[in-house]
Amino acid sequence: MVANSETALSVDSCSKCGGPVKDQPFAKTEQGYCCESCYLEMQTTKDWQQERIKTETVLAEVLASAIDLREHETGLHSKRVACHTLELARQCYPNDPELLRQIYWGALLHDIGKIGIPDAILLKGGPLTESEWKVMRTHPEKGYQIMSQIPDMQVAADIVFSHEERFDGSGYPRGLAGDAIPWGARLFAVIDTLDAMTSDRPYREGMLFDIAKAEIQRMAGVQFDPEAVELFLQAEPVMRRMVSLKCGTAVIP
Repeated sequence: MVANSETALSVDSCSKCGGPVKDQPFAKTEQGYCCESCYLEMQTTKDWQQERIKTETVLAEVLASAIDLREHETGLHSKRVACHTLELARQCYPNDPELLRQIYWGALLHDIGKIGIPDAILLKGGPLTESEWKVMRTHPEKGYQIMSQIPDMQVAADIVFSHEERFDGSGYPRGLAGDAIPWGARLFAVIDTLDAMTSDRPYREGMLFDIAKAEIQRMAGVQFDPEAVELFLQAEPVMRRMVSLKCGTAVIP
């Protein structure tokens, strides 16, 4: 949209490149007016950025599926907990798509550090020994080391690092408690338990939603942040439907 003559007289430099604006500014942006060259570049890169985000998200989902497959997880575990966590996060951040995207990625790739856990431990049929548990408990930190290499994904990396923490401080790897645990990880903890309890396992059938709900309420203040549990209860109709469908129905930002 071409600026009117009054605005044109007051604009002498492009808000994007800082270069001189000849004649009149070409289009208005959030920062001000810009020249035609910058406007055309924005229109081109906007499409590329959207495609890049779509491609990156698909790659992350494929990687998460591969992690699930290696661990013999049931169905779409990682994508399911990511979509469910996203539903809770939307109640807190309805107007922050970038933050929601990071929370989705953090939940989706929460177990990426298990890539570094030997099969003999990860896939062991019986109980782990104390030394084996010591190795297993390194997977959040290994995941953080991977995720922290991705630019502008610190929130997601922090969720990966903290997804095994418990509200009372008895979790691992750092023994964080209360508000020291990233909010996204506190939301994820509720959803991960919900999915674990309602999913079929080789040794048992998935539990009913109401049984899982009662256990989550019982562990509020111990394993889970009471505020995160309250958000879960507020979203019960959506959560109940998503569990019954056993698939992620959330629209990814």
